[in-house]
Amino acid sequence: MTAAQIAHFIGGTVEGNSNASVTRGAPIETAQSGDFTFLDNPKYEAYAYSTQASILLVNNQFQVEKPIKPTIVRTADVRTSLAILLKIIDQANNSNGAAISEKASIHPEANVGAGTEIGVFTVIEQGAVIGKNCKIYPQVFIGRNVRIGDNCTLYPGVRVHFDCEIGKNCILHANAVIGADGFGFAPQPDRTWTKIPQVGKVIVEDNVEIGASTCIDRASLGSTVIHSGAKLDNLIHIAHNVEVGHNAVIAAQVGVAGSTHLGDNVRVGGQVGFAGHLKIADGTQIQAQSGLASSIETPGTALFGSPAMGYRDFIKSHVVFKQLPDLQRKVFELEKKLAELEKGNDRGSSSRQ
Repeated sequence: MTAAQIAHFIGGTVEGNSNASVTRGAPIETAQSGDFTFLDNPKYEAYAYSTQASILLVNNQFQVEKPIKPTIVRTADVRTSLAILLKIIDQANNSNGAAISEKASIHPEANVGAGTEIGVFTVIEQGAVIGKNCKIYPQVFIGRNVRIGDNCTLYPGVRVHFDCEIGKNCILHANAVIGADGFGFAPQPDRTWTKIPQVGKVIVEDNVEIGASTCIDRASLGSTVIHSGAKLDNLIHIAHNVEVGHNAVIAAQVGVAGSTHLGDNVRVGGQVGFAGHLKIADGTQIQAQSGLASSIETPGTALFGSPAMGYRDFIKSHVVFKQLPDLQRKVFELEKKLAELEKGNDRGSSSRQ
């Protein structure tokens, strides 16, 4: 891409050689000739004057104070512009080539929308309906009666089990599993377990992104639901009948037990664990490695710890926790002094007698 093309894509303006061309992006600290890079954090401004990149994206407010080597492309929002450019690169790097591979297995009663690409060794079963302009990568499995909306991307190894629904503009990363059985077993008198069939489904609404190797279990009855705009990282487990609210953001290695409902705009750090049948209020923020054992009723609550408590309370408690060795030593010293005082008082009482 040339600087002029980049400016066109992002609605920016060029300062310098509009024909300067690049083939890849790189961090501003290490970029070389032929790279484009960006500056959106003042901490890295010094690199703008030393970088060897061919093109530099900056905000409109950036003031050039020294000679600068790259051609500058100015934009109202560097981060958003970068997302646009990286999407263009991603699309170029991740094309399936032929629209539908001859080595894909597509049931005659499946319906594939116009413009959809399907990679080699993908299996699409009876009754499945896939929307327009989707990208289905190699070795994807789409089960019986699955519904997938327009403009979705399913990366290699994704499994979508029978009857599940995926909305429009969704991204499912490699090896995500949608609709595996929920974890349901009934204890028996002889201490064995009888499996409870899971006959519900998973509904993933529009504009949802699901990370690699994340598993979303089908409901025992009804639906496990991921509402529109939610973003799930890698290696997350969402159990049966869970509901994840609109625009929720969940980091890696989170586990949500059955029938828990996460509200809209919830933000969850990595490795957080949720017990079952909880209700988490809208806007709740949960620090990494916290454990939730009870419901949260107040919207916008910030939590930390296991079991989780108010974020500020946890920080205050943690300060005290770190001081416990010193506090213990002081208690021992005070006990020793108290014992000496009591011993002295005893001797004084004896002498007066």
